[in-house]
Amino acid sequence: MEKQPRQIVFENPSLDEALSVVKSGISHKKMVIAAGLCTVEYAGRASSSLGAGERLVILKPDGSALVHRPKDYSPVNWQPPGSLYQTRLGADGLLVRIYRRKDHEVMEITFSSLRMVSILDLKDAGEFNLYASESDMQQAILFQPSLLEEGFRPITSERPVDPGFIDILGVDKNNVLTVVEIKRVKATKKAVLQLKKYMDVIQHDKGRKVRAILVAPSLAGGALEVLATLGYEFKALSPQVCADALKKRGGKPITDFFK
Repeated sequence: MEKQPRQIVFENPSLDEALSVVKSGISHKKMVIAAGLCTVEYAGRASSSLGAGERLVILKPDGSALVHRPKDYSPVNWQPPGSLYQTRLGADGLLVRIYRRKDHEVMEITFSSLRMVSILDLKDAGEFNLYASESDMQQAILFQPSLLEEGFRPITSERPVDPGFIDILGVDKNNVLTVVEIKRVKATKKAVLQLKKYMDVIQHDKGRKVRAILVAPSLAGGALEVLATLGYEFKALSPQVCADALKKRGGKPITDFFK
């Protein structure tokens, strides 16, 4: 197979030229981008028909295909990775057929004219890291309570109290009631005082021991001193660790952990 340049761009190509470029890009497993006047027909789990309009079409080497209109960020039509490409010239123009054998889904894009067609050899080995939100961190602890500490058992989440909602209420390995407040960024004194408001409500019974734990990636200046003064605890936990834990959750319902 002949070596191909890392980038090929044709402006206002004829349909014959465009066919040659698209076929070459697909056979060399490169990304193909085409912009022009086209129609789109889809048949599979449902069916759709998109009339003529100028659109951007992206054919990726993993078999995924996207059709974008000039507005909106989501594709109007698409096929997932693993699809097969077929291209030919027909009576109506340049036909690009994207077929999923497994689910018998077919998307057919027919170009009557093109403004541009290109082949790009893109390299991307970067690692994608998804950092969790506070809600995700809460769900991660409910799914894997040992992220907080060994022996911790969640009772409920988003427990309503007069000042707001307690993120997680549970018991530790010694059966001590534990109030957990979660922050996804560096926790300040304000977060500690928020935890205190919840503790003031929970600690009506002075004879009952209650723990308070502030969970965050780190503490801002002064927050640790206030925690120590109040007798509260701090657990360092990063959003990334929580995101990694959630990847393992699968389909297990979170209510399985409310015992």
